[in-house]
Amino acid sequence: MPSWNIHTAHVERLFASESLDQLGIRDKNLFLFGNFVPDIYVGYVVQPISHKIAYKETHFADPRYVPTPNAARFYELYASGAQTDDLTLGAWAHLLCDHYYNLRTNEYIARIGVKPGERTRIKKQADFDAFGRTLRISSVPQIDEKLIRACARFAQYPIASEDVIAAVRAQERIVHQNQAKDVEPASSYALLSPEYFEQTFAEVDGVLREGLHVHARGGNPTYLGRPVNEQE
Repeated sequence: MPSWNIHTAHVERLFASESLDQLGIRDKNLFLFGNFVPDIYVGYVVQPISHKIAYKETHFADPRYVPTPNAARFYELYASGAQTDDLTLGAWAHLLCDHYYNLRTNEYIARIGVKPGERTRIKKQADFDAFGRTLRISSVPQIDEKLIRACARFAQYPIASEDVIAAVRAQERIVHQNQAKDVEPASSYALLSPEYFEQTFAEVDGVLREGLHVHARGGNPTYLGRPVNEQE
């Protein structure tokens, strides 16, 4: 899955180039934190954590190898209302991001003749981590009562205050690591390619904008992030 530095870079790109009104976002802090929410209870990025939730529940996907989360299903269940909060919109953005990065990964490895499997997944994740470390990011959510309340009310499952704090601390470490030194873009990766990351980053940026614009206009963006076998 894209690491949190990749998710952060996408959020920062959105905020740098469009107004909150254009994006249909009211609270930047809630939206930013929402972009980390689906990973909090998976149990890898955030430690310690009060409990775990199965990946298939947090991401609406089979966790094997390179899954493509069903972002459309999440939207239908939790984000389709006119009063959807920005935390939920951020979680939806996270799933859209994961969906398209992994979809393009699966297409890429099929094109070059690499079989899915655990070794392929490990190489893929190493490449995502390497790419993520090349990104210039600075955003860390602010812990305040509004964030704590929104997390407690998160419709899919409540997020405990201690886990909110642990997640923010994890993001602080990620931002610090990215800022510790400038890393030049990798000329080669274990599995993917510089062109893959350039093209997919641009595509996901466009998908996020399109989805948020449609939502802001009261439309239905569930044609985005839907599993291939459900697409018409």
